[in-house]
Amino acid sequence: MTPSRQRCGPGSPARRPDRPHEGPKPSGGFAITTAHPDAATRASATQPGPVPSGTPSGGSARSTRISWGASVRDALDRPLTTYYLLVGAVALLLTIGLVMVLSASSVYAYERLGDSYAIIRRQMIWVVLGVPAAWLASRVSPRFIRSLAYPAFSISLLLLGATAIFGVERNGNTNWLALGPIQIQPSEIAKLSLIIWAAHIYANKERRLDRLHELLVPVVPGMVMATALVVVGRDLGTALVFFAILIGMLWVVGAPGRLFFIALMVVGSIALALAATDTERLTRIANFADPFKDYHGAGWQPAHGLYAMASGGIAGEGIGASQQKWGQLPEAHTDFIFAVLGEELGLIGTLLVISLFLVIAYAIIRVARQTTDPFIRYASFGVAVWLLGQMIINVGMVLALLPVIGIPLPLVSYGGSSLVPALAALGMVIGFARREPAAARALAQRRRARSAGLSARR
Repeated sequence: MTPSRQRCGPGSPARRPDRPHEGPKPSGGFAITTAHPDAATRASATQPGPVPSGTPSGGSARSTRISWGASVRDALDRPLTTYYLLVGAVALLLTIGLVMVLSASSVYAYERLGDSYAIIRRQMIWVVLGVPAAWLASRVSPRFIRSLAYPAFSISLLLLGATAIFGVERNGNTNWLALGPIQIQPSEIAKLSLIIWAAHIYANKERRLDRLHELLVPVVPGMVMATALVVVGRDLGTALVFFAILIGMLWVVGAPGRLFFIALMVVGSIALALAATDTERLTRIANFADPFKDYHGAGWQPAHGLYAMASGGIAGEGIGASQQKWGQLPEAHTDFIFAVLGEELGLIGTLLVISLFLVIAYAIIRVARQTTDPFIRYASFGVAVWLLGQMIINVGMVLALLPVIGIPLPLVSYGGSSLVPALAALGMVIGFARREPAAARALAQRRRARSAGLSARR
């Protein structure tokens, strides 16, 4: 921040006759009187003075770095920065996702459906449904969203229960529910419902969250119930995402550290017990560190995912040039789409996608930190934990850092059950960013300027 300067007007201390002589002015020609004794030194350090002959150009480079840093800080401090970061990163990820779904699914769609564009057309339908859902979520008020907390939570539990009983099995997991001609994954819808429900409860208890009982009840039992219904359907990956959301919500409301230690111990024990009682899960866990040990069995998918990532190099093979999607890589357009992305777009493409997720998380956390509404703070942070945690699990799975547990990459993988709730959640956070006081004033001023411009043209 620029130091405050005192004006030397009539009657000011700078013109009093009894003021001690302050010595000659600096050679740079700047006479600054400040309220703080070190402020003039800081101000003169930022002012570009004359460079004597024979002096290295380090001062010029330092001034350039300072100007760049000041420009970045100024851009980040603008009222609409968070809004533009969210909209831009989401739009880029959605575009990359459509391109990669088209490329990764073309061979599979031609072999199974006789049409290379069948899957991308379905994805476009989900985008056409998801984008208006995001727009609508960005326009409704937080009060209306909070009014949906308990109905959404109740419906999600009913759908998860119906899935556990009547669900359709795919790849060993009973996590799909047939509703007439379409099939949905209720667990994807439940992620957003759980976040809104927990944020609503914690916002109501804002002044009582210093007591452990208020922290735990009813959020922890409700989320444990939803997680148990998912585990019954053998969807361990989604159960881990639910657990991450719960831990994130407890952390943001200030739960004590010992509670996280106990939770990690309990969940770790349950996960090991579930893995030990299931041969397929145990094989995946045993082979994820070295998928080539069981290359033709449980290691087939992660091994070919590593092949795809390794063959991409720095710049990739080019869009559409993946070799692993020709039957070697199962679920190329869903859970392992990041492997095809790495093969076709290389390290540059993978780092771009990860950076866009980090930008989204950074923007969401800015919303959570700047708001004074506890519901907005808790809901925003929950969405950040959900999307960032799911991205980390998916990327870790493709890189053989985690077992293959069937988690899609948000906004990129094929599937409407994952895409539409994620877009609705991001639309909700974009709405929160639009309602920040400074952002709302900037948008209103822009609308007035646009109306004035249109009126002048007439």
